[in-house]
Amino acid sequence: MKSKKKSFELKTTQIIGLGFAILILAGSILLSLPIASADGTATPYIDALFTATTSSCVTGLVTVVTGEHWSLFGQVVILLMIQMGGLGVVSFTTLLLMIAGKRIQLKQRMLIQEAYGFDTLTGMVRMVRKMICGTLVVEGIGALLYMVVYIPRYGMAKGIWVSVFTAVSAFCNAGMDLMGADSMMPYVTHPLMNLVTMGLIIIGGLGFFVWWDLAAVLRRVCRERMSLRQSVRKLSLHSKLVLCVTAVLIFGGALMFFLLESNNPETMGNLSFGGKIWASMFQSVTLRTAGFASMDQGKLSTGSLLLGCVLMFIGGSPGGTAGGVKTVTITLLAFAVIATIVGREDVELGHRRVRMNTVMKGTCVILLQVFFLVISTFALCCLESDIPFIEVMYETFSALGTVGLTMGITEGLSVAGKLVLIASMYFGRLGPITMAVILNVNGNKKKIHRRLPDGKVFV
Repeated sequence: MKSKKKSFELKTTQIIGLGFAILILAGSILLSLPIASADGTATPYIDALFTATTSSCVTGLVTVVTGEHWSLFGQVVILLMIQMGGLGVVSFTTLLLMIAGKRIQLKQRMLIQEAYGFDTLTGMVRMVRKMICGTLVVEGIGALLYMVVYIPRYGMAKGIWVSVFTAVSAFCNAGMDLMGADSMMPYVTHPLMNLVTMGLIIIGGLGFFVWWDLAAVLRRVCRERMSLRQSVRKLSLHSKLVLCVTAVLIFGGALMFFLLESNNPETMGNLSFGGKIWASMFQSVTLRTAGFASMDQGKLSTGSLLLGCVLMFIGGSPGGTAGGVKTVTITLLAFAVIATIVGREDVELGHRRVRMNTVMKGTCVILLQVFFLVISTFALCCLESDIPFIEVMYETFSALGTVGLTMGITEGLSVAGKLVLIASMYFGRLGPITMAVILNVNGNKKKIHRRLPDGKVFV
């Protein structure tokens, strides 16, 4: 009986990674078929595998131009992988079971809990249903707004398709588009394109937990006639933290990019004051794991590149479509440092004490992410010795953060270099903790309750 329990625990933690691996493998096979390319020839498997990985892991790094290389069939395959990768394989499987009228068993409910970090098994199916419906509504609104720009440019049929593709990609923080190598650069100062794209990226990156909290605020204001201020006070600590940190990172990052790039003629120097504000805001938002580019990343100053790496490392928020170590994690560790400096025994946030196991988990996430960043950067430096270090570092931060921005080196990488990025994107999408559990082949999650004598070490 004990061995059966251990086997079950192993499956619940590893099946998420296996699901993504199967999705990537199936997608790579479909994309390698001649029907998937625009010219009707078979795509080299390494490029098909890379595209399947970047789509499923909602990253956006590409070795071939999405809008030019792939046929309509290939683009549909990519869009489906982006949607499945953004929602999560577990949620997508649950949706199919619900459509088929199948009962969601305890095993599936535990997988949903594991995938999204819920602290209860109650209401799992209802939560997934709301999440999928909310996703489709937001993506649909985004697609309709994009049509205002894309239908006049591409015509009715292609304009609708490009709008749908871009809306799904933006909400899922994938950063892939059908507009060619220039991505969003032609729309760097376009108000509607900037607002819609940034809005979709931010909403997707906030996380589904925050969605429900904000929806509750609206219900209290509209139905219970509660004042907005009173209703906002009832937000959970998690939601308050996510919203505050997200706002600080977006506006703080935009200010820094404005100061760093305003006089750079190759990025923002030739734009008007208003154009510089749009470009700064978009760059700050897209670095939160979206990957659309309204400026040439290869022309950014060194300071902007380093700032970009920091934002890519942090990423979005838990329970959303974004990657990175997450806003809450980095804030938690910052408050742990403050607590140590001021001599507090507990980490305090919003007049609440944070459990020590949560702090330890956050520390583990960051240390594992740093470890894999060092490994992947070192490997890519060794394999691509002719590429400058800053470009390699920007690429690995982008892959592990599932961002998708590049300084233009992705297409020219060797097969081994592409494999390093494939592994980085896979790891970045699953997250450090999930990946560590997957690599734990014994699946031993038994807690050891013991307290040893104190030992003195110096820090």
